[in-house]
Amino acid sequence: MIAVVIPDYGPLQLQHLVLDYNGTLALDGRLLPQVAGGLRRLAKTMQIHVVTADSFGVAATQLAGLPLTLKILPPAAQADGKRDFVTQLGRKTVVAIGNGRNDRKMLKAAALGIAVIQREGAAAETVAAADVVSSSILEALDLLQNPKRLLATLRS
Repeated sequence: MIAVVIPDYGPLQLQHLVLDYNGTLALDGRLLPQVAGGLRRLAKTMQIHVVTADSFGVAATQLAGLPLTLKILPPAAQADGKRDFVTQLGRKTVVAIGNGRNDRKMLKAAALGIAVIQREGAAAETVAAADVVSSSILEALDLLQNPKRLLATLRS
């Protein structure tokens, strides 16, 4: 678990990391360099879940051997499916990371929502739903490895 108390924001006790795949962990279906190592490090402190539409059909292959669970959603109502997944885990225990429009509801539902803006860009609605915006998945994962960094961003 990752625990941090942020003044005027509240305590975070994060047990689950829920991630989008394409545009967040991957570009054009291929896992981004160094992401596997970041996920392995975080898996020592929290449960990792990837929830995706798997547009390229390669998520299972790309994520094979990593300490995480993979959930592939049907094409319809993906934003609701991702939000419902976060809710089932227990919203107050979840940090969610994504970039696409279908990630906006899961970021809003999570105790901590992080939008990433990388080569694929990020949907404006998703950025607006996030608590934190990061310029890369590696930086977002690093925030979780060093949670006191969130203090400067989230305190008021």
